[in-house]
Amino acid sequence: MGKEEKTTVEVSDAVDLEKVSSNIESGEKSASNKFVYSPEEKKLVRKINFATVPFICAILFIQFIDKSTLNFSAVLGLYEDTRITGTEFSWLGSIFYVGYLAFQVIPNQYFLQRLPISKYLGSILVVWGACLACMAEANNFAQLAGLRFLLGFWEASTYPSIFLLISTIYRRSEQVVWFGTMFICNSVATSFGGLIGFGMGHMDGLHGLSAWQWCMLIWGVITSALGFVYFFLLPDRAKSRWYKLTIEEEKIVDDRTRDNTVVQNKVIKREHIFEALREPRFYCYITISFLLNLQNGCVTIFSSQIIKSMGFTNLESILLNIPKGFSTILLLVMSVTLSRRFNENGYVGALMSIVSFFGALFLTVIPTGGAMLVGIFLSATSPPYTLLQTMISNNVTGYTKKIFYTGGNLVAYCIGNFVGPLMMVETQAPRYTGGMIGYMVADVLAAALFVYVRRSLAAENRRRQKLKEGGQVPPSPENREAVDLTDVEDLHFDYRP
Repeated sequence: MGKEEKTTVEVSDAVDLEKVSSNIESGEKSASNKFVYSPEEKKLVRKINFATVPFICAILFIQFIDKSTLNFSAVLGLYEDTRITGTEFSWLGSIFYVGYLAFQVIPNQYFLQRLPISKYLGSILVVWGACLACMAEANNFAQLAGLRFLLGFWEASTYPSIFLLISTIYRRSEQVVWFGTMFICNSVATSFGGLIGFGMGHMDGLHGLSAWQWCMLIWGVITSALGFVYFFLLPDRAKSRWYKLTIEEEKIVDDRTRDNTVVQNKVIKREHIFEALREPRFYCYITISFLLNLQNGCVTIFSSQIIKSMGFTNLESILLNIPKGFSTILLLVMSVTLSRRFNENGYVGALMSIVSFFGALFLTVIPTGGAMLVGIFLSATSPPYTLLQTMISNNVTGYTKKIFYTGGNLVAYCIGNFVGPLMMVETQAPRYTGGMIGYMVADVLAAALFVYVRRSLAAENRRRQKLKEGGQVPPSPENREAVDLTDVEDLHFDYRP
């Protein structure tokens, strides 16, 4: 456990903010080993949450709905209207992530460091909404594939931007809650998307459009409209004008910046990238991301068809995505609660990977019928992925390095989601045994890598503690919160395994 986890700061009216910062820096402990917020900081956090969280939730809800419209469209007439095959449908699921990857490799990382997040996300929302709406006019595989590529291309901005925003404005101990909230929003989108999809199923034939076309058109227009709101109103800095900070609150924000060690910097530092490329943990993180998202790519695109194969009707298979979403929310709440309760990320990530393993196992061995829904409900990989992103955010400092780590994670995310649907071979329907076995192996390997990374971080903390005790670590610079140091350069930095 890092010092920040064990720090207690008791603040009264008689204790000034400088003393608060001093207490945090020195790692003061109490019997509870728990950080205690001052009344002033509690008020500040409420202001930050009120101004920021609705934006985080809305964009994650809408991006998951937009990405998943293909899932609902599969049972709303898409096959009949466009004459695509099951194999082509798998490719439509995968090609989204080709576009996602194309934008992720260079453009996204460049623009993230150079542009304000509000202007960046707002502009892109308008364009990706237009791409989704245009899918309503597609009438063959080639047109659908081209638009799915563009949809993935523009949506690639979402996760990195929100990851970076959370890392910038929240303390490290707070971040797991908001990363968990991100994926809870996805699950809420799954549930409400199923309900809305059921309603849109009754719009079939209205004004000459099929139900799946209405799905694409309505969500596309909503997404583009949302872009204008984000462009002008999204708070994208720790001291955003939308927070209306007092002078006293600005000092608290400085203290929070020292804790999360994120110093926004428009200069791209190559040495940060080279440092990341030399670290085994970087390759472990991206491998975990790839392994987990093999199964995610399957469940996101094929859940309605898998549920239909259990004997349910088209509209029933859409409605049953509602309990699927709520089961994922429960798993996410459990993972976040365990992480907060035990100050533990690595072992909890391993545990949730094993839960995903059992989901794929049950889909393979349970006899065909409603009981197979248990497998669908446990197959979510967003809980362990939440812990993965938390470990990256908590343990990587240096602005360029953090963006590079997040970018690497998202590249692996894309490749995993690209390969995952292709493992669902049409000739193996409805069980897709080969794909399910592959997902189970991936989940076990991900769990093992979580444990390895966790132990390596703990070992590095012990090494640094010995150096400190031996007087081999120079004092922290006075302007530490303004110096863009990496976690390797800053020996006062404690990892959160």
